[in-house]
Formats: sequence, C-alpha cells, structure tokens
Amino acid sequence: MPALTIHDQPLPYVAKLPERPASAVTLVVIHCTELPDLATAREYGEKVLYESGAGNSGHYYIDRDGAVYRYVPGTRVANHVRGYNPPSIGIELVNRGRYPDWFDSRRQTMTEPYTAAQIAALRALLAQLRVEFPNLHEIAGHEDLDTARVPASDDPGKQVPRKLDPGPQFPWAEVLRDSGLQRTGAAAPL
Repeated sequence: MPALTIHDQPLPYVAKLPERPASAVTLVVIHCTELPDLATAREYGEKVLYESGAGNSGHYYIDRDGAVYRYVPGTRVANHVRGYNPPSIGIELVNRGRYPDWFDSRRQTMTEPYTAAQIAALRALLAQLRVEFPNLHEIAGHEDLDTARVPASDDPGKQVPRKLDPGPQFPWAEVLRDSGLQRTGAAAPL
C-alpha cells in the first residue's frame, strides 16, 4: 500500500476533548458527511454544541480526491456516534448522502458513490490505524450503531432513520478485505 499523507488540521476545541490511551481504541466507525463538500464539513465540525466547549466531529475526513485530514487525534475522544465515542475512532467520507433534506421521507435514498480514491485512502488509513492502535479490531458503519428513528421533516407522522451512513453505496467487502477488522453492529453480517 502506498504511504499515506495525513494533513493535520486540529479543530479549535481539540484540547477540551477527553484524552485516552491508544490501547482504549477498539472500534472504527465509518461515516459519510452528508454535506456537499469538505469545507462545509469543517464548518459543522467547528460548531460548539456542548458546555465543555466541544462539538461533533470525526477524527479523520477523507475528501473525494482521497486527501486525508485529521481534525482530532486518535488519543482524544471525539463526538461522532452516540454511545460509542470512548472506544472508537470516527472516519468521515465526504459524500452528499441525503443532504440537504436529511429527514425528508421522500429523500431517504443515498445515491452518490464513493470515489476509488476515497476507498483507497480509507484502506491505507485503516492499515495505519491498526499499527497505531493495537487493540483496534472492530469496524462499523454509523448506521449499524445509531439505529434511532425520528419524525420525518415532511410528515411528522412518518419515521425515518436518524443515520443512514455510510449507506448502500459503501463497498464493505472491498474495505474489509485484508483489513484485519471484524464488522460489528446491527447490520454486521455481509
């Protein structure tokens, strides 16, 4: 696998996120940004949402061209998936997903494919993380772990998934091949 270049761009509140040893990381969670581009994802990541002064963000972001950005070091707990933040690393792939109508019951199909460059970069990043975090052995999609449903924005009488990422366009078989990681969560069987 080619050497991976990671662009460090720490979020302004990184120092406010809890620290953890590398040995605490056992899970990687794959997300898609469900936003139009990396710049918009950065804006969302910088928003302070908690009394601690932190917001919601993955650790790594992979743009459509395969460029990898680290917003939060893996030795800090980022807020990226309900109930699974302490043992996990979040990786966000830039992808429109259901943007801008996330909860519209008529817009629940995610059609943008992930680029070959993104998937190659993701595979290289996963290989690197397995070296840096010796107890990392599980992988899940955001949709596998956050199965909550919410009222649809167009019809509150209907329920839609809160999270669908990385979604049906994500090539699980290719990503898992030779990764040394076991898929876990609600939709784990392939």
